[in-house]
Amino acid sequence: MSTPVTSRYDFVFLFDVADGNPNGDPDAGNMPRADAETGHGLITDVCLKRKVRNYVGLKYGNQPPNEIYVKEKAVLNEQHGRAYVESEETRKAVEAWEQYNKDKKNNPKPNRSYEDVAGDWVCENFFDVRTFGAVMSTSDTDKESKLKKTAGQVRGPVQITFARSISPVVPLEHSISVCAARKGDKPIEEQVGIQGRKFTIPYGLYLARGFVSAPLAEQTGFSEGDLELLWEALANMFDHDRSAARGQMASRGLIRFKHESRMGNAPADGLFRRVKVERRDGIEVPRSFDDYVVTVDRDGLPAGVEIIPADGIL
Repeated sequence: MSTPVTSRYDFVFLFDVADGNPNGDPDAGNMPRADAETGHGLITDVCLKRKVRNYVGLKYGNQPPNEIYVKEKAVLNEQHGRAYVESEETRKAVEAWEQYNKDKKNNPKPNRSYEDVAGDWVCENFFDVRTFGAVMSTSDTDKESKLKKTAGQVRGPVQITFARSISPVVPLEHSISVCAARKGDKPIEEQVGIQGRKFTIPYGLYLARGFVSAPLAEQTGFSEGDLELLWEALANMFDHDRSAARGQMASRGLIRFKHESRMGNAPADGLFRRVKVERRDGIEVPRSFDDYVVTVDRDGLPAGVEIIPADGIL
């Protein structure tokens, strides 16, 4: 595996949506998520991680070492269960534990659990596990060995917050009508006309914050190459996630704070406060990214911290 990331990173990610629903709430009829008190739009962290997963999966065809563990219609027990078939190290670890359990007096206790060895194999082969982590502690018990073919729990080095819109958003409801019938055994008149509702917001600029932990990267093998792939996915993922429901979405800014040390050289909150996103003078109702001004305070940075703008975006 490549060398794991050795520096801590904190980052601010800006993106927007026009005439679309960036993240519908299934408990509210798929309305765009919003803070009930302030009206600011919300997008969940899992929604953003899903788009990163989809981008990486498309680019590498869901092949190791950048296969995706949490993908559509995947059976997760079967995903990490492959470690017990495809990994020689895991098979050897299982055999060692089987021998120990049969005769504890004459066999040494293995230094590591077979679950941890299986987890290493999963991290080596699945990008999203070594990036975001995963809980792989459920599986059927093997009848012969009486061992559960699990891969434990992996804590990922990359975490992303909910995204919140800079300004309040106003969800709009639209009626959807159809002009063609689907079934021939029912009257056509009953199958045409208004058949549903669709929600959009006219415009929203969203900001999410993220964190990259070097100590956790060491545990999962999250490398410098993986980090560059993460930046690439955040910059380009919306171009491969188009749908009529989501309208037009685009990445607008990725500001990275790189720390010199693995544990970090300054608190993340103070660094995040250096990024200001404000409406331009005279703009009461923002309708595009040009209606905002983004500034980054680079003066007096804490020792050991540098600001890196991503290529192609802010």
